[in-house]
Amino acid sequence: MSGLKDQLIESLERIPGLEHRLWPERVDDFSTLHYDGKEVGHFHNSNELDLRLGKKLIRVEGLHHHPDSNYHPNRTVGSQYIELRFCKISDLADIVRLVQLAVDGLAK
Repeated sequence: MSGLKDQLIESLERIPGLEHRLWPERVDDFSTLHYDGKEVGHFHNSNELDLRLGKKLIRVEGLHHHPDSNYHPNRTVGSQYIELRFCKISDLADIVRLVQLAVDGLAK
């Protein structure tokens, strides 16, 4: 795991009820985030989180799907998921905020 991913997971685990699950049989740094027994996102690798934010919040937040996605190159605009890349420490706070929004949506 990268240092940034470790830091992000540490911050995300402060969200009450959010659980990070490792997949030891995988060798590609894949892991998942769960809230209330439901997957809310998964890490493709050490610098990308695929978050189930929901179509409405993706639009409201002004987020766009990456045209150069290695994992979901054919993802539709109407997808519930959005790939969030992080490459610097300043990216992490916004991702934590977005995960909190996703969890808040599930808690309703």
